Amino acid sequence: MEGYALITGASKGIGKAIATALASKGFNVLLVARSEPLLEKAATEITSRFRVKADWLALDLSHPTAPQNVYDWCRAKGYTVAALVNNAGYGLSGPFEKYTLEESWNMMQLNMQTMVGLTRLFLPSLQALDRGYIMNIASSAAYQAVPKLSLYAATKAFVLAFSRGLHQELARGPVTVTVVSPGATDTDFPNRAQLGEKGMKAAAKFNMSPEAVAGSAVQSMLSGKTEVITGFINKLGAAMAWLLPKGMVEKTAMKIYE
Repeated sequence: MEGYALITGASKGIGKAIATALASKGFNVLLVARSEPLLEKAATEITSRFRVKADWLALDLSHPTAPQNVYDWCRAKGYTVAALVNNAGYGLSGPFEKYTLEESWNMMQLNMQTMVGLTRLFLPSLQALDRGYIMNIASSAAYQAVPKLSLYAATKAFVLAFSRGLHQELARGPVTVTVVSPGATDTDFPNRAQLGEKGMKAAAKFNMSPEAVAGSAVQSMLSGKTEVITGFINKLGAAMAWLLPKGMVEKTAMKIYE
């Protein structure tokens, strides 16, 4: 596989698992996240397991200049990005007013603006290839309002709608857009989101491994699927959120995060 796959949030969790899965398919990988030690470790593990190249860039992807900095780094290094994986993101749980405006904006910047910025900057070069891929990571929370996780769910609803629309816009060209919506996954997400004990226990019951999520995500991307919800329980949850009255779904969800 010529070219590189660029994965954000690739130092651990789903991002690292996706990078590993793509390397197993022959992609060279570019890992982007905040922690240089974790990135270096991940790159070393990947190059030792697979006959691919791996490089990393340590920076804060929630900074407004991050998309341009990542793009400029790739151009300076001469890397041709054939697959862009917008995985970096995090959640904030609890009452909306629990967090400062700056904290909320920071999450919105990472979950939405950074994804849009990277997609816009890399799209022209992806379109110049015979085949290019964009994968955006949403969430099972994208399919309904989630009280006590309101802003996070809204950012992921944005990712879902943007990705589906862009997939159709690009349908006649060489670039496909796949949006992946994981549910509870065995990552550090619950800790950073500050989930309460009830939320932690609920997530633990249905946890998927990052490797299982990554395998489904990469397979879906390479086959050109528009949208995938990982795991049967999460698929069922999305269907129920569509079928049942919204108020009932929202009140049930809120009980998990109280």
